[in-house]
Amino acid sequence: MQPRDFRPHHFAFAIAAALAVSIFATPNRTLAAETVDVAIVLAADVSRSVDDDEFNLQREGYARAFTNPQVLQAIQAGANRGIAVTFVEWSGASDQKVVADWTIVRDGESGAVFSSMILAPPRSFAGLTSISAAVDFSIKLFADGRFQTARRVIDISGDGTSNSGRPILQARDEAIAQGVTINGLTILNLHPNPGFLAHTQPPGGLPNYYRENVIGGPMSFLVEIEDFKSFGEAIVSKLVGEIAGTGAAKGIAAR
Repeated sequence: MQPRDFRPHHFAFAIAAALAVSIFATPNRTLAAETVDVAIVLAADVSRSVDDDEFNLQREGYARAFTNPQVLQAIQAGANRGIAVTFVEWSGASDQKVVADWTIVRDGESGAVFSSMILAPPRSFAGLTSISAAVDFSIKLFADGRFQTARRVIDISGDGTSNSGRPILQARDEAIAQGVTINGLTILNLHPNPGFLAHTQPPGGLPNYYRENVIGGPMSFLVEIEDFKSFGEAIVSKLVGEIAGTGAAKGIAAR
Protein backbone atom coordinates (compact mmCIF):
# COMPACT_ATOMS: atom_id res chain seq x y z
CA MET A 1 0.00 0.00 0.00
CA GLN A 2 1.42 3.40 -1.02
CA PRO A 3 1.91 6.17 1.57
CA ARG A 4 -0.91 8.72 1.58
CA ASP A 5 1.25 11.60 0.22
CA PHE A 6 2.90 9.58 -2.59
CA ARG A 7 2.20 10.93 -6.10
CA PRO A 8 3.65 8.90 -9.01
CA HIS A 9 3.69 11.87 -11.36
CA HIS A 10 5.45 13.98 -8.72
CA PHE A 11 8.10 11.29 -8.39
CA ALA A 12 8.65 11.19 -12.18
CA PHE A 13 8.98 14.97 -12.26
CA ALA A 14 11.54 14.89 -9.45
CA ILE A 15 13.65 12.32 -11.30
CA ALA A 16 13.58 14.41 -14.49
CA ALA A 17 14.52 17.54 -12.58
CA ALA A 18 17.42 15.77 -10.87
CA LEU A 19 18.74 14.53 -14.20
CA ALA A 20 18.53 18.01 -15.66
CA VAL A 21 20.45 19.49 -12.75
CA SER A 22 23.10 16.78 -13.06
CA ILE A 23 23.57 17.39 -16.77
CA PHE A 24 23.76 21.18 -16.61
CA ALA A 25 25.94 21.17 -13.51
CA THR A 26 28.66 19.33 -15.42
CA PRO A 27 30.83 21.96 -17.17
CA ASN A 28 30.75 21.78 -21.00
CA ARG A 29 28.97 18.41 -20.95
CA THR A 30 26.23 19.63 -23.26
CA LEU A 31 28.49 21.89 -25.32
CA ALA A 32 30.13 20.15 -28.26
CA ALA A 33 33.52 21.53 -29.31
CA GLU A 34 33.35 23.41 -32.61
CA THR A 35 35.55 22.16 -35.43
CA VAL A 36 37.64 24.92 -37.00
CA ASP A 37 40.30 25.07 -39.68
CA VAL A 38 43.01 26.50 -37.43
CA ALA A 39 43.51 27.79 -33.89
CA ILE A 40 45.72 30.89 -33.71
CA VAL A 41 47.27 32.58 -30.68
CA LEU A 42 48.10 36.17 -31.63
CA ALA A 43 50.94 37.09 -29.26
CA ALA A 44 51.89 40.77 -29.35
CA ASP A 45 55.07 42.27 -27.86
CA VAL A 46 54.29 45.19 -25.53
CA SER A 47 57.72 45.47 -23.89
CA ARG A 48 59.50 48.75 -23.02
CA SER A 49 60.99 49.17 -26.49
CA VAL A 50 57.46 49.65 -27.87
CA ASP A 51 56.31 53.21 -27.19
CA ASP A 52 52.68 54.23 -26.83
CA ASP A 53 52.25 55.34 -30.45
CA GLU A 54 53.71 52.06 -31.70
CA PHE A 55 51.54 50.14 -29.27
CA ASN A 56 48.40 51.81 -30.61
CA LEU A 57 49.36 51.08 -34.23
CA GLN A 58 49.97 47.42 -33.36
CA ARG A 59 46.74 47.01 -31.35
CA GLU A 60 44.63 48.73 -34.02
CA GLY A 61 46.28 46.65 -36.77
CA TYR A 62 45.25 43.41 -35.09
CA ALA A 63 41.72 44.67 -34.43
CA ARG A 64 41.06 45.93 -37.95
CA ALA A 65 42.34 42.70 -39.50
CA PHE A 66 39.26 40.83 -38.32
CA THR A 67 36.92 43.13 -40.22
CA ASN A 68 39.10 43.04 -43.34
CA PRO A 69 37.39 41.43 -46.37
CA GLN A 70 40.54 39.47 -47.32
CA VAL A 71 40.75 37.85 -43.89
CA LEU A 72 37.02 37.09 -43.78
CA GLN A 73 37.16 35.61 -47.28
CA ALA A 74 40.07 33.36 -46.26
CA ILE A 75 38.10 32.17 -43.21
CA GLN A 76 35.00 31.33 -45.22
CA ALA A 77 37.03 29.55 -47.88
CA GLY A 78 38.17 26.91 -45.38
CA ALA A 79 36.63 23.46 -45.10
CA ASN A 80 35.04 24.32 -41.73
CA ARG A 81 34.45 28.01 -42.49
CA GLY A 82 35.80 29.15 -39.16
CA ILE A 83 38.88 29.74 -37.02
CA ALA A 84 39.52 29.92 -33.28
CA VAL A 85 41.59 32.93 -32.26
CA THR A 86 42.79 34.57 -29.06
CA PHE A 87 44.86 37.71 -28.52
CA VAL A 88 47.68 37.84 -25.96
CA GLU A 89 50.03 40.63 -24.91
CA TRP A 90 53.41 39.75 -23.43
CA SER A 91 56.55 41.33 -22.07
CA GLY A 92 58.88 39.87 -19.41
CA ALA A 93 59.17 36.31 -18.09
CA SER A 94 56.12 36.64 -15.84
CA ASP A 95 54.18 39.12 -17.97
CA GLN A 96 51.60 37.49 -20.24
CA LYS A 97 47.90 38.31 -20.43
CA VAL A 98 44.93 37.15 -22.49
CA VAL A 99 43.43 40.40 -23.79
CA ALA A 100 40.74 38.76 -25.94
CA ASP A 101 39.68 35.21 -25.04
CA TRP A 102 39.19 32.40 -27.54
CA THR A 103 36.56 33.38 -30.10
CA ILE A 104 35.22 31.40 -33.05
CA VAL A 105 35.30 33.75 -36.03
CA ARG A 106 33.22 32.67 -39.01
CA ASP A 107 31.92 35.90 -40.54
CA GLY A 108 31.93 39.68 -40.34
CA GLU A 109 29.73 39.75 -37.26
CA SER A 110 31.92 37.46 -35.16
CA GLY A 111 35.00 39.20 -36.58
CA ALA A 112 33.69 42.56 -35.39
CA VAL A 113 33.05 41.14 -31.92
CA PHE A 114 36.63 39.90 -31.67
CA SER A 115 37.92 43.22 -33.00
CA SER A 116 36.11 45.14 -30.26
CA MET A 117 37.46 42.72 -27.63
CA ILE A 118 41.03 43.52 -28.74
CA LEU A 119 40.54 47.30 -28.58
CA ALA A 120 38.74 47.56 -25.25
CA PRO A 121 41.36 46.83 -22.50
CA PRO A 122 44.28 49.12 -21.59
CA ARG A 123 47.88 48.22 -22.36
CA SER A 124 48.95 45.18 -20.34
CA PHE A 125 52.71 45.61 -19.74
CA ALA A 126 55.84 47.59 -20.54
CA GLY A 127 58.74 45.50 -19.22
CA LEU A 128 61.48 43.22 -20.53
CA THR A 129 61.13 40.89 -23.54
CA SER A 130 60.66 37.16 -23.02
CA ILE A 131 59.72 35.47 -26.28
CA SER A 132 60.24 32.08 -24.63
CA ALA A 133 57.68 32.84 -21.91
CA ALA A 134 55.26 34.09 -24.57
CA VAL A 135 55.57 30.76 -26.39
CA ASP A 136 55.19 28.72 -23.18
CA PHE A 137 52.10 30.71 -22.16
CA SER A 138 50.56 30.37 -25.63
CA ILE A 139 51.05 26.59 -25.74
CA LYS A 140 48.90 26.16 -22.64
CA LEU A 141 46.01 28.05 -24.23
CA PHE A 142 45.49 25.33 -26.84
CA ALA A 143 44.11 23.04 -24.13
CA ASP A 144 40.81 24.94 -24.30
CA GLY A 145 37.91 22.55 -24.92
CA ARG A 146 35.68 24.86 -26.93
CA PHE A 147 37.19 23.97 -30.31
CA GLN A 148 39.02 21.20 -32.11
CA THR A 149 41.40 21.48 -35.03
CA ALA A 150 44.31 19.75 -36.70
CA ARG A 151 46.35 22.97 -36.97
CA ARG A 152 47.67 25.13 -34.13
CA VAL A 153 49.64 28.32 -34.73
CA ILE A 154 51.38 30.80 -32.45
CA ASP A 155 51.76 34.15 -34.16
CA ILE A 156 54.58 36.13 -32.48
CA SER A 157 55.06 39.80 -33.33
CA GLY A 158 57.94 41.76 -31.85
CA ASP A 159 60.56 44.48 -32.30
CA GLY A 160 63.45 42.95 -30.36
CA THR A 161 65.39 39.95 -29.15
CA SER A 162 64.47 37.83 -26.14
CA ASN A 163 66.26 39.19 -23.05
CA SER A 164 64.33 37.54 -20.20
CA GLY A 165 63.24 34.04 -19.20
CA ARG A 166 64.59 30.68 -20.36
CA PRO A 167 66.40 30.24 -23.71
CA ILE A 168 64.05 30.83 -26.63
CA LEU A 169 65.38 27.80 -28.53
CA GLN A 170 64.18 25.48 -25.76
CA ALA A 171 60.66 26.92 -25.84
CA ARG A 172 60.52 26.90 -29.63
CA ASP A 173 61.74 23.32 -30.00
CA GLU A 174 59.30 22.03 -27.37
CA ALA A 175 56.41 23.74 -29.16
CA ILE A 176 57.43 22.27 -32.50
CA ALA A 177 57.68 18.81 -30.92
CA GLN A 178 54.00 19.18 -29.96
CA GLY A 179 53.05 19.86 -33.57
CA VAL A 180 52.61 23.61 -33.13
CA THR A 181 53.75 26.08 -35.79
CA ILE A 182 55.34 29.36 -34.71
CA ASN A 183 55.22 32.21 -37.22
CA GLY A 184 56.84 35.58 -36.73
CA LEU A 185 56.32 39.22 -37.61
CA THR A 186 59.37 41.40 -37.04
CA ILE A 187 59.08 45.17 -36.79
CA LEU A 188 62.14 47.29 -37.53
CA ASN A 189 62.03 49.87 -34.75
CA LEU A 190 64.06 52.80 -36.09
CA HIS A 191 63.42 54.94 -33.03
CA PRO A 192 63.53 52.66 -29.98
CA ASN A 193 63.41 54.00 -26.45
CA PRO A 194 66.88 54.98 -25.11
CA GLY A 195 69.14 52.01 -24.38
CA PHE A 196 67.33 49.53 -26.62
CA LEU A 197 69.19 49.90 -29.93
CA ALA A 198 71.17 46.63 -29.57
CA HIS A 199 67.96 44.88 -28.49
CA THR A 200 65.91 46.02 -31.49
CA GLN A 201 68.72 45.86 -34.05
CA PRO A 202 70.92 42.85 -33.16
CA PRO A 203 73.92 41.74 -35.26
CA GLY A 204 72.63 40.26 -38.52
CA GLY A 205 69.28 41.98 -38.07
CA LEU A 206 66.11 41.10 -36.20
CA PRO A 207 64.56 39.07 -39.06
CA ASN A 208 67.57 36.76 -39.08
CA TYR A 209 67.32 36.41 -35.29
CA TYR A 210 63.68 35.33 -35.62
CA ARG A 211 64.50 32.85 -38.40
CA GLU A 212 67.23 31.22 -36.32
CA ASN A 213 65.58 31.32 -32.90
CA VAL A 214 61.82 31.87 -33.03
CA ILE A 215 59.88 30.52 -35.99
CA GLY A 216 59.49 26.85 -36.80
CA GLY A 217 57.10 23.99 -37.43
CA PRO A 218 55.02 22.98 -40.47
CA MET A 219 54.73 25.76 -43.06
CA SER A 220 56.26 28.34 -40.71
CA PHE A 221 57.11 31.75 -42.11
CA LEU A 222 58.25 35.23 -41.19
CA VAL A 223 56.88 38.65 -42.14
CA GLU A 224 59.28 41.58 -42.09
CA ILE A 225 58.06 45.18 -41.92
CA GLU A 226 59.98 48.45 -41.76
CA ASP A 227 57.95 50.19 -39.06
CA PHE A 228 54.79 50.04 -37.00
CA LYS A 229 52.89 52.10 -39.60
CA SER A 230 53.02 49.04 -41.90
CA PHE A 231 51.68 46.70 -39.24
CA GLY A 232 48.01 46.71 -40.28
CA GLU A 233 48.69 45.65 -43.86
CA ALA A 234 51.28 43.10 -42.80
CA ILE A 235 49.06 41.31 -40.29
CA VAL A 236 46.30 40.97 -42.89
CA SER A 237 48.68 39.26 -45.32
CA LYS A 238 50.04 37.09 -42.55
CA LEU A 239 46.62 35.96 -41.33
CA VAL A 240 45.50 35.10 -44.85
CA GLY A 241 48.51 32.79 -45.25
CA GLU A 242 47.98 31.21 -41.83
CA ILE A 243 44.25 30.67 -42.27
CA ALA A 244 44.66 29.19 -45.74
CA GLY A 245 47.43 26.90 -44.48
CA THR A 246 49.60 27.78 -47.44
CA GLY A 247 52.55 29.07 -45.45
CA ALA A 248 54.32 32.14 -46.77
CA ALA A 249 52.23 34.43 -48.91
CA LYS A 250 53.68 36.28 -51.87
CA GLY A 251 56.37 38.71 -50.78
CA ILE A 252 56.70 37.16 -47.32
CA ALA A 253 59.96 35.63 -46.19
CA ALA A 254 59.74 31.94 -45.35
CA ARG A 255 62.12 30.03 -43.12
